Amino acid sequence: MTPSARVQAAIEILDAVIASARDDGPPADAIVSGYFKARRYAGSKDRRAVRELVFGAIRRIAERPAGGRSAMLAVAQDDPELSALFDGSLHGPAAIAPGETAAQPGLVPAWIEGELSPLVTPHEYPALLERAPLDLRVNVARLDREAALAKFDGATPTLLSPWGIRVPSETRVDQHPSYLAGEVEVQDEGSQLIALACRPTDQTRILDLCAGAGGKALALAAAAPGASILATDTNRARLSKLPPRAERAGATIEARLLDGGREAEQLAEYEKSFDVVLVDAPCSGSGTWRRNPEGRWRLTPGRLDRVTAIQSRLLDIAAPLVRPGGTLVYAVCSIIAREGAGQVDAFLGRHSSWIAQDTLTTIGRSDGKGRLLTPACDSTDGFFVATMTAP
Repeated sequence: MTPSARVQAAIEILDAVIASARDDGPPADAIVSGYFKARRYAGSKDRRAVRELVFGAIRRIAERPAGGRSAMLAVAQDDPELSALFDGSLHGPAAIAPGETAAQPGLVPAWIEGELSPLVTPHEYPALLERAPLDLRVNVARLDREAALAKFDGATPTLLSPWGIRVPSETRVDQHPSYLAGEVEVQDEGSQLIALACRPTDQTRILDLCAGAGGKALALAAAAPGASILATDTNRARLSKLPPRAERAGATIEARLLDGGREAEQLAEYEKSFDVVLVDAPCSGSGTWRRNPEGRWRLTPGRLDRVTAIQSRLLDIAAPLVRPGGTLVYAVCSIIAREGAGQVDAFLGRHSSWIAQDTLTTIGRSDGKGRLLTPACDSTDGFFVATMTAP
């Protein structure tokens, strides 16, 4: 591909990413992969260059742009070499017309700024879009962290999680013998800390209510192999990934698919049964923008309203399942106030006999009755976590 053809390819991919963000379709990574699967002639250098153009544009623009060309023009404004590639050549983009409008550069959409936790000030915004590091969680039921560090070139221990190691971003983890042997899993350090907040022991009975593909359930099982863990979700495709992951890790986890809207009915038999209920709730994903920067283009006020309503409902489903004196751990990968501290305040307003506890006192920053982790301050994804004790 010529340099101009790479720019045109990036524009076409950005058009697809914009449409997918609007229609809640597949993520940008999948769109890039699909584009090149249909274009086998593109070499590895072409794919790498186009990908960098695509994600450079996504990171540069906060609001969803009108189209891929306007997004790429926003990048070209400060890059004369890129601007020159809008040359009208064969397979390249048309020349820039006088007065042609480029998308407005920015980091955080204006409407979201007012929704952020007050702890997340503008000087933190650039870190929200930096490329995320590659963190692994050591399966400490099989291997200690020091041994795991020795198995990965360039690995360093994470600063906050006792189970984590950070490896070079180019590491092919899925082909590494330690991964294939179930000794490590890819998991951001912040996500590991959510499991740590549950304080699992071998005698603990745990419900992971929104387990998804089971990352936190696996962390809990590794930390406390004798714990009894029930992992539930309403998404069959995501939950189906847990059993093979658990088998690889040597973990004993019961997985149960629930019907959306009938969770309380289907879990009624477990009333006051669990020592710990983890609600890792669906959320805006604002804490993971550095991994999925087009998430800023997907989030709308209406979508935020919907996920906060789901979070509130899930907390109310979880509460009756916690035994007296047991623990409800609430977590979201979000830096938005009403998904975090605001959601906990609302829960405690509805359940006044519950008591908030700070179980991660040395980690993150105090945010209302919970803790907030952010890329700028903690070098993790953005997470809010709160712990509450049942009466």
